[in-house]
Amino acid sequence: MTRYSRRGFLAASAAVSGSLLLPARARAASDRFSLTASTRTIEVNGRAATVMGLTNGAGGQGLTLDPGQRFAVDLANGLDVETIIHWHGQIPPNALDGAPNTNPMLKVGERRAYDFTPRTGTFWMHSHIPQQEIAMLAAPLIVRSPEEIAADRQEVVMFLHDFSFKSPEEVLAETSGSTGGHHGEAHAPAPMDHGAMHHGEAKAPTGGMSGMGKMQGMAGMGSMSGMPMDLNDFDFDAYLANDRTLDDPEVVTVERNGRIRMRIINGSSMTAYWIDTVGLQARLVAVDGDAVEPLTGTRFPIASGQRMEIDLDMPGDGVARPVLALREGAHEQTGLILAPEGAAVPRLPTRAETETPPVAGDMRQELALRAASPLAVREPDVRQMVMLGGTMNPYVWTINGAVWEDHMPIAVPQGARVEMMFHNMSMMAHPMHLHGHVFQVVAIGDQPVQGALRDTVFVPAMGSVTVAFDAGEAARWMMHCHHMGHLAKGMMTELQVRATA
Repeated sequence: MTRYSRRGFLAASAAVSGSLLLPARARAASDRFSLTASTRTIEVNGRAATVMGLTNGAGGQGLTLDPGQRFAVDLANGLDVETIIHWHGQIPPNALDGAPNTNPMLKVGERRAYDFTPRTGTFWMHSHIPQQEIAMLAAPLIVRSPEEIAADRQEVVMFLHDFSFKSPEEVLAETSGSTGGHHGEAHAPAPMDHGAMHHGEAKAPTGGMSGMGKMQGMAGMGSMSGMPMDLNDFDFDAYLANDRTLDDPEVVTVERNGRIRMRIINGSSMTAYWIDTVGLQARLVAVDGDAVEPLTGTRFPIASGQRMEIDLDMPGDGVARPVLALREGAHEQTGLILAPEGAAVPRLPTRAETETPPVAGDMRQELALRAASPLAVREPDVRQMVMLGGTMNPYVWTINGAVWEDHMPIAVPQGARVEMMFHNMSMMAHPMHLHGHVFQVVAIGDQPVQGALRDTVFVPAMGSVTVAFDAGEAARWMMHCHHMGHLAKGMMTELQVRATA
């Protein structure tokens, strides 16, 4: 957990580690891990800020499990409000999913035990209360495979989040254009304590809508190319990589000619990015925890809730190289720096000279991705159309015409092969996440693909994405947009898997 500034880096020991958020393993007992939901203090733009976090027994954020280790975790609520933590992308029994539709809230001071066999890959954990996710109650969850250990690549985690000095309630109120009131009551039975989340005395810049864009690269989307589209609902005060801005980024010590596996997690509450390796060729090898046929490039899009793994081979020239996350439709950027011992560490601005194109609507990567181990070929037993709707004014977002409070669960039989089209009739893209299942992208617009396995897919404005999955445990599983403003204002429903006789 040691951090280095640019000034201190050159004097630092080369033996000191890699990533700030490469989580420390910590046992509460001989075979269990501990996590505590609590507040913590970080520095943003030269100011101290109180945020939330999921702290392990060694004081780091999140967890890393080695091959064969169970997800055996004792989760304690050290906050002064109730919470509930979802293990995003994992498929535990429904009773351990960490979703407020089927799991009880974790009371103040309560401790709850979790135990299940985890899926390997890059995942994350976060509160399922929008206000708390905005307040950074989120952290990495890495489950390493034997193959990754054998590959002998240095692992670097980059955890992205958007940050505001305003309270989460103020962020949601400004995002929705309202003047106050408690948002997302269906998801947050206990209102946040404003005092506990006071971020500082100075006035922050006013948030609001920004980034009207044009759909670009809409391969497969036909006539929708060029249609105006809303991008960013709120201008945050900072965009963080491992809790830090580019004013004082994390510097990761790497070897000349070193082989790097970067695990990138977009934990941002409302922001999509382009991951930019700044000219260094990278190979995208996994998305949302599942391997894909390697895709080579230097820029890769990532929406809220999504993850990716990219392999980088450092040159032997000893030059430090940044890996950046560029906010879509805007100038802001964040990231970290990979630096061999003795390398000069570049100073990078938090604002790029040119505006970054949208991620939303650019489906080129999704069209190119291929699952390394696709779903077994099978005719669908059930076809479902899921309509995504909503408007900026009034700021209301719906699934099948209903907000959460009025939702009608989508029923499918257990074991069925389900083909589900997300048909987006709104002017914003939506990162759609399904709990308890892994799905395969099988069509983008009217173009069939044998795409990636995912748990979160970015559905373009006025477009569609079709996914296929096999219905799992008979239970009610949450399905929602992972943009916290949209979720808080209604864009959530349930997939009801029904047991067959």
